[in-house]
Amino acid sequence: MNLLEGRKYNIITFGCQMNEHDSETISGMLQEKGCREVLTKEESDITVINTCSIRENADKRFFGTLGQLKKIKEKNPQYIACVCGCMMQQQHIIDTVKKKYPWVDIIFGTHNIDRFPQLLEKVACEKQKIFEIMEDRQDIVENLPAKRLFRHKAFVNIMYGCNNFCTYCIVPYTRGREKNRHPEDILDEVRGLVGDGVNEVTLLGQNVNSYRGRGKKAEDTDTVCDFADLIYMLNDVEGLERIRFMTSHPKDLSDKLIQAYVDCDKLCNYIHLPVQSGSDSILQAMNRKYSREHYLELVRKLTEAVPGITVSTDIIVGFPGETEADFEETLSLVKQVKYDSAFTFLYSIRKGTPAAEYDDQIPESIKHERFNRLVDAVNEASAHNNAAYVGRIEKVLVDGRSKRKDNTLTGRTEGFKLVDFPGDDSLIGQIVNIEITEGKTFSLFGKVVQRHAAF
Repeated sequence: MNLLEGRKYNIITFGCQMNEHDSETISGMLQEKGCREVLTKEESDITVINTCSIRENADKRFFGTLGQLKKIKEKNPQYIACVCGCMMQQQHIIDTVKKKYPWVDIIFGTHNIDRFPQLLEKVACEKQKIFEIMEDRQDIVENLPAKRLFRHKAFVNIMYGCNNFCTYCIVPYTRGREKNRHPEDILDEVRGLVGDGVNEVTLLGQNVNSYRGRGKKAEDTDTVCDFADLIYMLNDVEGLERIRFMTSHPKDLSDKLIQAYVDCDKLCNYIHLPVQSGSDSILQAMNRKYSREHYLELVRKLTEAVPGITVSTDIIVGFPGETEADFEETLSLVKQVKYDSAFTFLYSIRKGTPAAEYDDQIPESIKHERFNRLVDAVNEASAHNNAAYVGRIEKVLVDGRSKRKDNTLTGRTEGFKLVDFPGDDSLIGQIVNIEITEGKTFSLFGKVVQRHAAF
């Protein structure tokens, strides 16, 4: 007997692409059980909150959302409230949820997502709470279903976990040590996705550059496939049109991978290369294992090998001990690289990380003042870069209707530039040629000049 058949569910996701893909998997498993997705938690029978522990703001949003579930539970005693994700890998968070949010029925973590349908069925049958957390696991569960957000593009995990232990980051403690998928499994998944209408894949890992996969067959177990090897393999997949990846750690970015940009026509001319700081002393305190000079040399190699490559980054403002001189080095690096975009963050203490114990924490007022200056510098570079696109013809993969403008479609260039343009729904999922007519700070605007892009 399927106790979940016909139940309505809603998933609320905080955090990175890894969390987004986990939510796609959770959705796929629920649909296999006969559940139906709805838009809001208020109309659902099952709510899953997939949490992120990277930033303090995500913590606050999670607890605020969790508090809203109490009234839904009161109105519908059959309602099942579930929480999962990175925050649930931290015992002090679990203790808080148990103590202050007793209406939560299921807690599970990042390592046992595949167990969720069984946990849910058990709760539906026995009407008892279940809290099941695994500290880590060595095996990788393959062939889990996924309900993709887009039919024409997909996330593909190539590895899980992280070995870097940056002093500000909780990820190695919540996602565990690095585990690499077999290259054959990745290729099989991508081929299956292409057969299902996908023309763009984004390869996911906390540090894809450190990917080292081994063959499944006994005779192949000693053969190491590095990340660049994997790109070359995927470039040969018939029907696949675009390859992206997230996230790339500078310390492991190889000349071989840079050459792959030259050789592999499907590898998009875009890289997200987190720098975090432009100061060597702060980079050392962060345990990033590269210098400012090394980072800039990587950027030089990339731009020389791939003229016109777009580069985005992550930057943390107000890391413990950051002086005004350190921050000025970050500003100067931003102005030198001229990033196309940047995710900028105020440093927030993550309990359990080394930096949380540092004595020289930066006052919030100084963090905010520096943050505003950084954002101004990033936006200035972005606006300057986008203005240069006016008059160009760009190949844009059309994602769907714009949420901001009526009668407007939106999509991404190969360089991950967001482009809005007038068009009809028949273009969704296709790569079309767009003439850029306006370059804004955060996006481009254009018009269709040819229905189908030529290759």
